[in-house]
Amino acid sequence: MITAIDTSVLLDVFGADPNFGPSSAAAVQACLAGGSVIACEIVWAETTASFPAAPEAEAALKRLRIDFSPLDAVSALAAGEHWRTYRRAGGTRERTIADFVIGAHALAYTDQLLTRDRGFYRTYFKDMRVIDPGQG
Repeated sequence: MITAIDTSVLLDVFGADPNFGPSSAAAVQACLAGGSVIACEIVWAETTASFPAAPEAEAALKRLRIDFSPLDAVSALAAGEHWRTYRRAGGTRERTIADFVIGAHALAYTDQLLTRDRGFYRTYFKDMRVIDPGQG
Protein backbone atom coordinates (compact mmCIF):
# COMPACT_ATOMS: atom_id res chain seq x y z
CA MET A 1 0.00 0.00 0.00
CA ILE A 2 1.39 3.39 -0.98
CA THR A 3 0.12 6.46 0.84
CA ALA A 4 0.62 10.07 -0.22
CA ILE A 5 0.84 12.49 2.67
CA ASP A 6 -0.37 16.08 2.70
CA THR A 7 1.46 18.97 4.31
CA SER A 8 -1.23 19.47 6.95
CA VAL A 9 -0.49 16.09 8.52
CA LEU A 10 3.28 16.60 8.48
CA LEU A 11 2.94 20.02 10.12
CA ASP A 12 0.71 18.46 12.80
CA VAL A 13 3.45 15.94 13.56
CA PHE A 14 6.52 18.16 13.28
CA GLY A 15 4.87 21.05 15.10
CA ALA A 16 3.46 18.80 17.84
CA ASP A 17 0.02 20.32 17.29
CA PRO A 18 -1.91 19.76 20.54
CA ASN A 19 -5.20 19.14 18.74
CA PHE A 20 -4.13 17.12 15.71
CA GLY A 21 -0.55 16.01 16.41
CA PRO A 22 -1.28 12.73 18.21
CA SER A 23 -3.89 11.49 15.73
CA SER A 24 -1.78 12.58 12.75
CA ALA A 25 1.32 10.84 14.14
CA ALA A 26 -0.68 7.66 14.77
CA ALA A 27 -2.09 7.78 11.22
CA VAL A 28 1.40 8.21 9.72
CA GLN A 29 2.67 5.23 11.72
CA ALA A 30 -0.32 3.11 10.63
CA CYS A 31 0.32 3.99 6.97
CA LEU A 32 4.01 3.17 7.33
CA ALA A 33 3.14 -0.15 8.95
CA GLY A 34 1.04 -0.99 5.89
CA GLY A 35 3.51 0.15 3.23
CA SER A 36 5.32 3.27 2.14
CA VAL A 37 4.51 6.95 2.50
CA ILE A 38 5.46 9.43 -0.21
CA ALA A 39 5.23 13.17 -0.70
CA CYS A 40 5.55 15.24 -3.85
CA GLU A 41 7.78 18.27 -4.18
CA ILE A 42 4.96 20.64 -3.17
CA VAL A 43 4.58 18.90 0.19
CA TRP A 44 8.36 18.83 0.70
CA ALA A 45 8.58 22.57 -0.08
CA GLU A 46 5.63 23.53 2.14
CA THR A 47 7.01 21.41 4.99
CA THR A 48 10.53 22.82 4.58
CA ALA A 49 9.16 26.34 5.06
CA SER A 50 8.27 25.47 8.67
CA PHE A 51 11.88 24.53 9.56
CA PRO A 52 14.78 26.91 10.23
CA ALA A 53 16.77 25.38 7.34
CA ALA A 54 16.26 22.91 4.50
CA PRO A 55 18.73 20.30 5.82
CA GLU A 56 16.74 20.08 9.07
CA ALA A 57 13.51 19.54 7.13
CA GLU A 58 15.09 16.88 4.96
CA ALA A 59 16.47 15.06 7.98
CA ALA A 60 13.08 15.15 9.73
CA LEU A 61 11.28 13.82 6.66
CA LYS A 62 13.82 11.03 6.31
CA ARG A 63 13.56 10.14 10.02
CA LEU A 64 9.80 9.86 9.59
CA ARG A 65 10.45 7.68 6.49
CA ILE A 66 8.65 9.96 4.04
CA ASP A 67 9.96 9.31 0.52
CA PHE A 68 10.29 12.05 -2.10
CA SER A 69 8.19 11.40 -5.21
CA PRO A 70 8.44 14.00 -7.98
CA LEU A 71 5.60 15.05 -10.22
CA ASP A 72 5.47 14.11 -13.88
CA ALA A 73 3.80 15.77 -16.86
CA VAL A 74 0.67 13.60 -16.68
CA SER A 75 0.02 14.57 -13.05
CA ALA A 76 0.74 18.24 -13.76
CA LEU A 77 -1.76 18.23 -16.62
CA ALA A 78 -4.38 16.49 -14.46
CA ALA A 79 -3.83 19.07 -11.70
CA GLY A 80 -4.49 21.84 -14.20
CA GLU A 81 -7.70 20.18 -15.36
CA HIS A 82 -8.97 19.78 -11.78
CA TRP A 83 -8.05 23.41 -11.03
CA ARG A 84 -9.98 24.57 -14.10
CA THR A 85 -13.04 22.57 -12.97
CA TYR A 86 -12.79 24.14 -9.52
CA ARG A 87 -12.53 27.68 -10.88
CA ARG A 88 -15.38 27.19 -13.36
CA ALA A 89 -17.55 25.90 -10.54
CA GLY A 90 -17.04 29.22 -8.75
CA GLY A 91 -14.11 28.19 -6.55
CA THR A 92 -12.42 31.07 -4.78
CA ARG A 93 -8.74 31.88 -4.96
CA GLU A 94 -8.31 30.67 -1.37
CA ARG A 95 -7.30 27.33 -2.85
CA THR A 96 -4.02 27.35 -4.66
CA ILE A 97 -3.10 25.13 -7.53
CA ALA A 98 -0.64 23.42 -5.18
CA ASP A 99 -3.57 21.55 -3.59
CA PHE A 100 -4.54 20.26 -7.01
CA VAL A 101 -0.97 19.17 -7.72
CA ILE A 102 -0.87 17.23 -4.44
CA GLY A 103 -4.19 15.57 -5.24
CA ALA A 104 -3.29 14.70 -8.83
CA HIS A 105 0.06 13.28 -7.73
CA ALA A 106 -1.62 11.15 -5.07
CA LEU A 107 -4.24 9.92 -7.51
CA ALA A 108 -1.60 8.91 -10.07
CA TYR A 109 0.96 7.27 -7.80
CA THR A 110 -0.68 6.04 -4.63
CA ASP A 111 -3.51 4.02 -3.17
CA GLN A 112 -4.64 6.73 -0.76
CA LEU A 113 -4.03 10.25 0.56
CA LEU A 114 -3.48 11.05 4.23
CA THR A 115 -4.78 14.59 4.80
CA ARG A 116 -6.91 16.66 7.13
CA ASP A 117 -8.45 18.46 4.14
CA ARG A 118 -11.02 15.75 3.51
CA GLY A 119 -13.86 17.75 1.95
CA PHE A 120 -11.77 19.43 -0.73
CA TYR A 121 -10.01 16.29 -1.92
CA ARG A 122 -13.20 14.23 -1.78
CA THR A 123 -14.97 16.82 -3.93
CA TYR A 124 -12.34 17.23 -6.64
CA PHE A 125 -10.67 13.79 -6.57
CA LYS A 126 -13.68 11.51 -6.21
CA ASP A 127 -11.81 8.35 -7.25
CA MET A 128 -9.17 8.74 -4.54
CA ARG A 129 -9.31 7.12 -1.12
CA VAL A 130 -8.84 9.83 1.49
CA ILE A 131 -7.79 9.17 5.09
CA ASP A 132 -8.43 11.92 7.64
CA PRO A 133 -6.45 11.30 10.84
CA GLY A 134 -9.02 13.28 12.81
CA GLN A 135 -11.81 10.89 11.79
CA GLY A 136 -10.54 7.88 13.76
